[in-house]
Amino acid sequence: MARNMLDTKIVTESEIRELPLFIKIYGGLCIASGVISIPVYLMFFGYIAQQLIQNPDTVTIGANPLVALAIAIVGISFAVLDTVGLIVFGISLIKNRRRHAARWSYALIVVTIIQIIIDMMLSGIGSHLIRPAVQLAILIALSITVDPSLRQERELQRRLRNMINREAARDAMLGRDETGEGFIRLNFFNLFWVFVACSVIGLVLETIWHMVVVEPGVYQDRAGLLFGPFSPIYGFGALLMTVALNRFYKKNPIIIFMVSACIGALFEVAVAWFLQISFGVVAWDYNHMRLFGMPDPIAVLFGGRTCTMFAGIWGCLGLAWIRVLLPRLLKLINRIPWTWRYSLTSICTLLMLIDGVMTLQSLDCWFERVSGLTPQTHVEQFYAAHFDDDYMQHRFQSMTITPQDTSRVLSAEDSAA
Repeated sequence: MARNMLDTKIVTESEIRELPLFIKIYGGLCIASGVISIPVYLMFFGYIAQQLIQNPDTVTIGANPLVALAIAIVGISFAVLDTVGLIVFGISLIKNRRRHAARWSYALIVVTIIQIIIDMMLSGIGSHLIRPAVQLAILIALSITVDPSLRQERELQRRLRNMINREAARDAMLGRDETGEGFIRLNFFNLFWVFVACSVIGLVLETIWHMVVVEPGVYQDRAGLLFGPFSPIYGFGALLMTVALNRFYKKNPIIIFMVSACIGALFEVAVAWFLQISFGVVAWDYNHMRLFGMPDPIAVLFGGRTCTMFAGIWGCLGLAWIRVLLPRLLKLINRIPWTWRYSLTSICTLLMLIDGVMTLQSLDCWFERVSGLTPQTHVEQFYAAHFDDDYMQHRFQSMTITPQDTSRVLSAEDSAA
């Protein structure tokens, strides 16, 4: 087919090719699920909203039911978006409209992630997250399968990856953005190892900061995951910095500093708010910070979740990261042998996912125990036996649990108990 394959308006062979029957069957299930789910979601969230308005003390753990009510209303909105999107997505699959289906899959991935976060804020970690998690996995798989551009890209990558990478290694450009628009190639391999490295580096820097500045001579475990020397807030912060600053690496240092300060401070606020609303966790509090003898205005504005000094530190870290540390880390990453890099990355990704999931589950069970709820499920009993309150307090020494700050809605079993 003698056509410009880069022109999105031209129908390519991969778009004409029929989708497999099982994908079209899944499309039909999406339509059915969407049609059935709309009234179910409306009744479920409507019931929660009604209970929050009429009997807030009997269905919430937190002291402010308005927070739970607001999150429940947002949950209703995204639930409706999800069901409508599933219907349109299913119709696109049945009609073999690949590109249209791919676009809707990307939108549904975002909506599903937001729904998972909202569910965790309202109900914590439990079996209710299985359905959206499975939906997310299927959507990611289908977005890769049905998107013609990704299919073509994978085919080209299979043919050219080894040749291009070896040429790049010979020219000292391995991992770099060949277009010249950004510094680093934003692929999963590079970003994963950036996350891992910065999770470790951030933990080391924070531990030193605490020993030197906060409590001189006092060691405190500042780890953010259940296992390993990792502080994921720095890993995710580095990912945001890398993606946001990738095309800024040649810009004026002042611009890089300002962008980094804003990204870092807002990210710190978002993480602190999510942990506090979902699990009652307070890991840092800057309400005591002062600026020129007066209360820090940024700390006051964001409820102590960030402050002017740490926004400045984020700015300095972003500047140092994109100009000094990232180039050296990229060289270190590319020392991973060719025969190991993809298998090693896959294994380490799985281990980090397990660590992350177990961390969230352990925090959820710790929160429930502090809230006076008796472990009921086998999962809760497992964490109560192996990761009890003493273990959690020793592992997460910088964290405190304050159940009254959460937006949690009690389940029927917990309410009865």
